[in-house]
Amino acid sequence: MSFTKLDYCQYLLSSQINYTLTNFANHTSNLSHDAINRYLKDEKITPRLLWQNVKAIVVPTAAAYILFDDTVIDKRYAKKIELSRRQYSGNAHGVIRGIGIVNCVYVNPSTQQFFVIDYRIYAPDSDGKTKLEHVADMLQNLVGHKRLPFTTVLMDSWYATKTLMQLIDGLGKYYYCVLKKNRLVDDTHGVDKYKSIEQLLWNEPDLKYGKLIKVKTFAQDKKVKLFRVIVSTDRTEYVVTNHITQNSTDDVQQVCAVRWKIEEFHRELKQVTGLEACQCRKERIQRNHIGCAMLVWLRLKYLAYQHGRTVYDIKRGLLSDYLIQQLKSPSIVMTLA
Repeated sequence: MSFTKLDYCQYLLSSQINYTLTNFANHTSNLSHDAINRYLKDEKITPRLLWQNVKAIVVPTAAAYILFDDTVIDKRYAKKIELSRRQYSGNAHGVIRGIGIVNCVYVNPSTQQFFVIDYRIYAPDSDGKTKLEHVADMLQNLVGHKRLPFTTVLMDSWYATKTLMQLIDGLGKYYYCVLKKNRLVDDTHGVDKYKSIEQLLWNEPDLKYGKLIKVKTFAQDKKVKLFRVIVSTDRTEYVVTNHITQNSTDDVQQVCAVRWKIEEFHRELKQVTGLEACQCRKERIQRNHIGCAMLVWLRLKYLAYQHGRTVYDIKRGLLSDYLIQQLKSPSIVMTLA
């Protein structure tokens, strides 16, 4: 029996709880655990394969948003997995051992549909790249190779660096990103010294329309717009943008709300594809497992949009099909004395 990545993707899509290679082998008649392991060790599944599958279904628009953020695959109890390293996990709210993935999501605001179009695995020991460099690579690849139209890039505070902001500026795109409260800025046009954002004074017009500031280390003539956005009763974010004509805090809040779609993607990816379940130690197998998990999420998300359902409904629907089949023709027949 020949074995391909399509078979492995089908397994990840079909299985509900156990996503190990042993479980896969136990449920096939002609494949052993070693055969599956050898295939995944020799195959090379890259982000290019994801793009080849998503480019036919994503609906491009010049008004699109590009979202960048990373997630960590929890491997805190698996120290011998080659790609795992200690890093901060927002989900765990602390530093854990895991595999980091930097993701790029494309959002069409008119349809509210979003798809992951690129990703990079954070492995500085292998390629020497930081997460910021991965974002820069994906951004340049998006403009130079994929040629998907978009207007705005949304990022978290981790990626709100001078280098990335300048890169986005140079591409002629807008950015909206959160700045940390200790970031040094000047809102006095050079009259006063730089101060941390949390020390700024906000009058009523500032709160409503934002204020023009200069971020320390930026070029002397480079000004950006800063907004104070109330996220909840106990949380306030400071959002900076190079969209100087933006003059509505309410509009900025709506734009920033789009950023949470990448959190939705991370949650779905982990819960319906078995992303965190691969126990193999080899780097190549982990990379291939991650690539297949991305493809499985893409397939489920596309079906969810087609049928007006959620990815969870689609996934659980397999159990419903199983129950219907068993009620019609049970594998174990119930008897009574």
